[in-house]
Amino acid sequence: MKCIIIDDEPLAREGIALNATDVDFLEVVGEFANPVVANSFLQETRVDLMFLDIQMPGLNGLDFLKGLDDPPLTILTTAHSEYALEGFNLSVVDYLVKPIRLNRFLKAINKAREIYGMRQSDSGHVREADPDSGKDAKSVYIKSNRKFIKLRFEEILVVEGMKDYVLVHTRNERFPVAMNLKTFNSNLPDEFFARINKSNVVNVKHITEIADNQVILPGHSLSIGRSYKEEFINRHIMKKLIERK
Repeated sequence: MKCIIIDDEPLAREGIALNATDVDFLEVVGEFANPVVANSFLQETRVDLMFLDIQMPGLNGLDFLKGLDDPPLTILTTAHSEYALEGFNLSVVDYLVKPIRLNRFLKAINKAREIYGMRQSDSGHVREADPDSGKDAKSVYIKSNRKFIKLRFEEILVVEGMKDYVLVHTRNERFPVAMNLKTFNSNLPDEFFARINKSNVVNVKHITEIADNQVILPGHSLSIGRSYKEEFINRHIMKKLIERK
């Protein structure tokens, strides 16, 4: 994986570069103190992974990332953990707090490598198990880790969106699929599944509790997004209450 480092601190760039040198699947192809200069490099060179500092003079890392049309996989680096939430809303791979510990560095790059591998493989695919059954279909085939896997709708607890791929969670496993959340959700039946925030679709049949703006399912506690709350409550929860009467 070709990577670049953007950080206005020379020692910080050096530290990341030294760690990357010891990793056989990483190749540092550029180091930049200025994101504007890095932007010109990105326009001309294929980059798979970007280590990006947040607080830099002139243009901070988050604003720089927001301005890229097709950014590479990104690992944020900063001394200030309060930016973590905003960073993950931008679908970054990971968030490393300085001074960066080697075990956290390795965890972040291994996660990036997993995502990169899915991008390099064939596009993810989802289809009904029985194409002629329409809305009566009970299962889907998903393409995960180069295999087609049949999942019954009732097995799926949560579908978690991670920019250009999703993780399909069952009770005992999770399956990465190279497809964005919107597209994946369009293949799921509305009577079973509801989108509750920007990053999560849940199987309403597995909801055990809704409290304090949280949806509780086995092994998951997820926040209900403000813009999704009204439709989720009216379309799924109130409907279930009416059906029970």
